[in-house]
Amino acid sequence: MTEHVEFKVSIPSSLHEGLALQDRIVQLMERFAYSPRDVFAVRLSFEEGLANAIKHGNQLDESKLVMISCRIDDNRMRVEIQDQGAGFEPQAVPDPTQDEFIERSTGRGLLLMRVYMDHSEYADGGRCLIMERQRNSPLPITEN
Repeated sequence: MTEHVEFKVSIPSSLHEGLALQDRIVQLMERFAYSPRDVFAVRLSFEEGLANAIKHGNQLDESKLVMISCRIDDNRMRVEIQDQGAGFEPQAVPDPTQDEFIERSTGRGLLLMRVYMDHSEYADGGRCLIMERQRNSPLPITEN
């Protein structure tokens, strides 16, 4: 059986608290000897997902919590970020790569998470983000 680490934590809707948690996840990935590429992808995706939960989900209301669960082992890391907001429809967010939306600041985080993570989905009406990354994932695939 593969050794693994799991934790669940709730934090107030504060970016400062979230960044400390991000550091904890990065340290765990380093402990499991994930590549710098994997660590970068998870750091970027976690930061985007957490910022969305705090800013858009909980509307920066520090009385609302963000619940984070993380599981990491030798082969895969999984993180769930749950907010207490009203939820949203991810498919209703415009594609930021389309010409008519290219100058808008919204939607880029969702795109980054999809590109950098092997699995990225929303549950519970858009209030729960589930992301997974396999060790040594080839993502993102870039064109030459």
